[in-house]
Amino acid sequence: RVAADHCFGVPSAYRGAQGTAVCGLFGLTVACTGASEKTLQRSGIPYRKVYTHPFDHVTYYPGSARMHLKLLFSPDTGRVLGLQATGTAGVEKRVDVASAVLQAGGTVFDLEELELCYAPQYGAPKDALQLAGMVASNALRGMCAVATWDEYLSASPRPLLVDVRTPAEHARDRPPEAVNIPLDQLRKRAGELPRDRPVFVHCMVGQRSHNGACILTRLGVDAHNLTGGYHSYCLQVEGRWFSKPKSERLLQEPIPGKPHSASESGKPSEPVSCCK
Repeated sequence: RVAADHCFGVPSAYRGAQGTAVCGLFGLTVACTGASEKTLQRSGIPYRKVYTHPFDHVTYYPGSARMHLKLLFSPDTGRVLGLQATGTAGVEKRVDVASAVLQAGGTVFDLEELELCYAPQYGAPKDALQLAGMVASNALRGMCAVATWDEYLSASPRPLLVDVRTPAEHARDRPPEAVNIPLDQLRKRAGELPRDRPVFVHCMVGQRSHNGACILTRLGVDAHNLTGGYHSYCLQVEGRWFSKPKSERLLQEPIPGKPHSASESGKPSEPVSCCK
């Protein structure tokens, strides 16, 4: 079209390609827009990154599925540099919106202010893309220090790793070196933590660990929130999807001949969740 415009004397310029793409793979949707981390590294462009693992729509509406987002942005201005995402539903929608924000020169602060369509079967009051923008914006505002699992693994000596999930979650599945101090005990037990050594805090997806890192920072601890939590650890370090134990999955599956909410005792069974 640009060539045709010039043939007819219409001022026109090619803006360039930003690499927006989508692909279906083994039941997953994989999509991206903008620069990847490797591209930014090769080009010597400074960047920061956050990982989020939101659901495609509110979990009380049937059929919600988790997505996995990686947002790259400028450490100085917050300008969006790239987004990669995967999941089973709603992935391309978020990447399309991020593509428009990126082409317009938008920032992570613009992402957190997006006004998007909402109904329970389509999204959440705080959409998955908005949440990624909020996480990145919080990092730039300095609400608490944010770190990644590769920064933790490459540090020498290693920071102290604190898991703020419940004891039951910690016992089920955890990084081998993690120390468990549940979030609701963190203020009382903050004296157990060193003041001369960084403390990296994680939960399942990064929300509780953000609260924990904020608490510890205000108590004089050099605390860092591990972005993406244990979900990111499973994907990046162990190369696997996080999955609940079979016993928990069965609690959420319908029992043949019985209502989905009924337990063996006939009383409603509470859904088990380790992803908050």
